[in-house]
Amino acid sequence: WFVGVDSFYRIYVLYDEQTYIHLHKMKPLDLIILLLTVSLSACQDKQKEAITLLVKEWQGKQILFPENIVFTRFASDTTNFVIPTSDYKVLVFVDSIGCTSCKLQLSRWKEFIRYTDSTAEEYPFLIFFQFDDQWEIHSLLIRENFDKPICLDRSDSLNQLNHFPKDIRFQVFLLDKNNKVVVIGNPVHNPNVKELYLEE
Repeated sequence: WFVGVDSFYRIYVLYDEQTYIHLHKMKPLDLIILLLTVSLSACQDKQKEAITLLVKEWQGKQILFPENIVFTRFASDTTNFVIPTSDYKVLVFVDSIGCTSCKLQLSRWKEFIRYTDSTAEEYPFLIFFQFDDQWEIHSLLIRENFDKPICLDRSDSLNQLNHFPKDIRFQVFLLDKNNKVVVIGNPVHNPNVKELYLEE
């Protein structure tokens, strides 16, 4: 740390002698806190910039769907559900990384779907699971009593066509009637994103 602090002094003295004097008189703990704060602020700025670029990249991008998609209820009973033509639809992509129930939060999705159905024109929710383990998904859906049609995409064909972001916060999309992205982000994890969905 002290080598870093000396370097920090030298950088500041090049620009402002008064700043250098002020830093030189600071207690080591206060200076460390200052350095951490500056570092954290820089990291946050970089993260915001990365998110802005990601949103710009996906805004208006057309989502491609594989042919011959099969939807089921509870990951077991095949349904005759097909992707309808509607003004809007919500696409939820669930990858196989990490705790599925933790990141998906089906109870909150049920609440959001009920709310949208009661306040606006009903639009479809397209939920694709990138999973081989049918019974894990079946158990999760049964436990949560989630009876909406879902697609168990064992071959990961949807993701291969579209190359979705790795960040789970950006694996949910509001699409228009041409399957172009209107909003990217998860409305059950982020209240601000939820407002964007409800405004459309």
